[in-house]
Amino acid sequence: MNLVELFARTLDITLPVFAMVFIGIVLKRLRLIDRAFVSTASALVFRATLPTLIFLSLIKADLGVALDVPLLLFFALATIAQFFLSWLWARYRVPYAERGIYVQGAFRGNGGVVGLALAAGMYGNYGLSAGSLLLGLVIVLYNVLSVWVLSVYQPGQATQWRSMFKKIASNPLIIAVLLAAPFTALSIELPSWVMTSGNYFASLTLPLALICIGATLSAASLRSGREVAISSSVMKMVTLPAISTVAAWLFGFSGEALGLLFLFFASPTAAASFVMAKAMNANETLAANIIAITTLMASVTITLGIFLLRVLGWI
Repeated sequence: MNLVELFARTLDITLPVFAMVFIGIVLKRLRLIDRAFVSTASALVFRATLPTLIFLSLIKADLGVALDVPLLLFFALATIAQFFLSWLWARYRVPYAERGIYVQGAFRGNGGVVGLALAAGMYGNYGLSAGSLLLGLVIVLYNVLSVWVLSVYQPGQATQWRSMFKKIASNPLIIAVLLAAPFTALSIELPSWVMTSGNYFASLTLPLALICIGATLSAASLRSGREVAISSSVMKMVTLPAISTVAAWLFGFSGEALGLLFLFFASPTAAASFVMAKAMNANETLAANIIAITTLMASVTITLGIFLLRVLGWI
């Protein structure tokens, strides 16, 4: 297979995902959807369709394949390392008041939508199953580490810890992982009509979530604090994925496992980072800018990253 064919195959994976984001932008411009729709649809995805997708993916999974303990352990350690690396950089390069937002934007990825969508496109059921396990693990890390770094640079926010741990324990995505565990471990099968109905409902998740991402992008919001936002975005989309993926390869990961790790490392900043910033009285505009820039960058950086990994023969 020559390089042109290889690049075309890479586009077959990434373009459908980012085309849905573009459709969201167009629908918003045509006023076919508005903020109220985005708010309602996003809540539906987070509270219902995405947990359903994760639950069904896990109960159909072959744990002998999807439950890769070294993969989960490396991903957890890499996420923590990314957090501290971005924090170390921020201490010397970023104004004090903006460091918490910078760090959260640089390490907190949108694995729940973009990561899972790309994993499904590349690896089918394995991508969904193994990706759901990674997602269940990283949700806890993202929330705990984000509260920590935002608290450091937002005096008086330390009291948020108890509330945040309650939110983590009641997170629909974590609950979906926990509920699926006994079904998967004991090979319990649900009636076929339940699975079919569930699959119909779960199939709403990725297109609806990606359209909502597109609809929330705003060029006007990018005018404020661009320098810090761009720096955090480059860290999120280029520096940290490159370092983490090379480290994973050096530790012996390759093929589907390495590809899955790259997709989660290279996912744009999660929209939840904006919610977290707002809840803790941090610079929510800067958080929104980072989300917008990384989402726009993702179509290029992820496509080129997959292409390069395939040229190298790593995945």
